[in-house]
Amino acid sequence: MRKIRLCCLTIMAAVNVMNAWAGGLLTNTNQSIEFLRNPARDAAIGIDGVYSNPAGVIFLGEGIHVSLNLQNAHQTRTVETTFPLFVNNAGNPGQTLHKFEGNADVPILPSLHIAYNKDKWSYQFGFAITGGGGKCEFPYGLGSFEQVVGSLTSVAPSINQLYQTLGAFGIPGMADHKMGDKYKSDSYMRGRQYYYGFTLGAAYKLTDNLSVYGGLRMLYGSANYYGYVKDINIEHVNAGQSEMVNASQHFTELAANLNKYAGMMEGMGNAEAAQQLAGAATQATKLGVASQDIELNCDQTGWGVAPIIGVDYKTGKLNLAAKYEFKTRMRLKNKAANSLSAEGIEMLDKFADGNSVAEDSPALLTVGAQYEILPSLRVMAGWHHYFDQDTKQWTKEMLDDTNEYLLGAEWDISKVITVSAGGQRTQYGLKDAGMNDISFNVNSYSFGFGVGVNVTEKVKINAAYFQTLYDDYNKVTSETPRISDSFTRTNRVIGLGVNFTL
Repeated sequence: MRKIRLCCLTIMAAVNVMNAWAGGLLTNTNQSIEFLRNPARDAAIGIDGVYSNPAGVIFLGEGIHVSLNLQNAHQTRTVETTFPLFVNNAGNPGQTLHKFEGNADVPILPSLHIAYNKDKWSYQFGFAITGGGGKCEFPYGLGSFEQVVGSLTSVAPSINQLYQTLGAFGIPGMADHKMGDKYKSDSYMRGRQYYYGFTLGAAYKLTDNLSVYGGLRMLYGSANYYGYVKDINIEHVNAGQSEMVNASQHFTELAANLNKYAGMMEGMGNAEAAQQLAGAATQATKLGVASQDIELNCDQTGWGVAPIIGVDYKTGKLNLAAKYEFKTRMRLKNKAANSLSAEGIEMLDKFADGNSVAEDSPALLTVGAQYEILPSLRVMAGWHHYFDQDTKQWTKEMLDDTNEYLLGAEWDISKVITVSAGGQRTQYGLKDAGMNDISFNVNSYSFGFGVGVNVTEKVKINAAYFQTLYDDYNKVTSETPRISDSFTRTNRVIGLGVNFTL
């Protein structure tokens, strides 16, 4: 019975609904339009290097370099769930496979990169949404919501046996009552998460070919999770007439009647019947509590700071670079206004008002190379490794470390126009134990392309399109009965930005 109430865990477990437009757990790497044009930017020399290759920014030359970027992103998350009791859904009867889709939109995802280069020094500042970035909404909840509500119909044989027992005790009309198979409910989930990243650092040119970087990044996290499961209804049949009734109210009234009849039996000296009815009343009371409306509304805020180091080395036509971002320890504080029914669920204690939630951002190692085939043609490659398993977060056991592999090219068609394109393969250490509609990550291929236009010698406009193609992940929980889930996503980003030098 308690299982019905535990379905609300899925509402709050949406801490990953917007976890990665491009990158590992709780990490966004799409922090510039140059990245959208070509994600292999780990050894490129540009103002976007404030994020991707900070040690290389010093090679831009003296002056104040600024990059302002605006992105628009849309993502869907789709889960197809097979569950035998879905056939009893009063609104969608006869189907064991139900599809649940969430939509996440980010109208404007901004980022800003600034560098002041003077002599051998480059002083840098960056701002971006380094994790999350929007709101994801599941208007009809998730499969796990419906599974546990649908499971309520599994108690029908016990309830019907109880009605027969009451009739056998001579209680009028009880034998005409019965619990049917149908169910329905109203469920909804919405999650919003933003990790604001502020970076300060400096690069120093040790030689004409070698530079190093050191800096700090502060993350400020802000999130809200709202959802409910309410109006849980079951089918009740009386003298052949069927109707959908509120489950909590129905079971509570049934418990009251059972206690009443138990008292009557006690008064008649039938202690065995009284004990049996009282025990049934206790179970009906539990069902009434388990099927109550549950609402969760939790805000989370927190912050953390971590160092970043980098190096860039130029030799002839080849440029090599590496960067290491240390793990950011994050503890998000809850401010919640949850229903009393939610507060009674032990597994939701971590989302109770005043509690703290661990959501570390993983350490990241990037290595890249860029080679100049011609003065106007450059190719590049990169590798990212996210140390997800070294973090402390509720999703820690879901995945092993994440790896990304990147390739790209850039061509100066003329002094005015540059075109570029590239791709990225993201591979998670997927585990069945961590794959569910609460939160999931799926391996993917991404590609981006775009154009840069030099409006003047000091002003450049960038425009790009970025698309991610996700794999499908299928998980079978049980063969008999057949219980399974299929997970996938879609994602696309468009961006426009301007770079200029003062």
